[in-house]
Amino acid sequence: MIKIILLAAGGAIGTLLRYSMSGTAQRAVNSMFPWGTLAVNLAGSFFIGLLWGIFEVQNISSNFRTFLFVGILGGFTTFSTFALESLNLMRDGEMKLALSNVLVSNILGILLVFTGFMASKYIINLIR
Repeated sequence: MIKIILLAAGGAIGTLLRYSMSGTAQRAVNSMFPWGTLAVNLAGSFFIGLLWGIFEVQNISSNFRTFLFVGILGGFTTFSTFALESLNLMRDGEMKLALSNVLVSNILGILLVFTGFMASKYIINLIR
């Protein structure tokens, strides 16, 4: 039962963070391109890499990992919105924007997971 509560709490936190960051980013740019979704997905990619690297060397409970990874980061990032926005751009005839969204989201997402992971190793070495 505790895992369910942690998932719900983490998901609520992540969803509120996504709503806030995505809206702020999209309003700042005011463009057809889905900058808000890109921002949350790339930030989430970096943080999952960073936390994964830290948790590799720290003894973190399974419940806390579930709370952070599945709850908060799962609620924060959004693949389904990314897919829908890409499809809507295609449907609106914005093929270059749609392709840019797909390529940038995937390539930078993977690079930022790696960057976060490497940053965690750097931070851990500084602390030791």
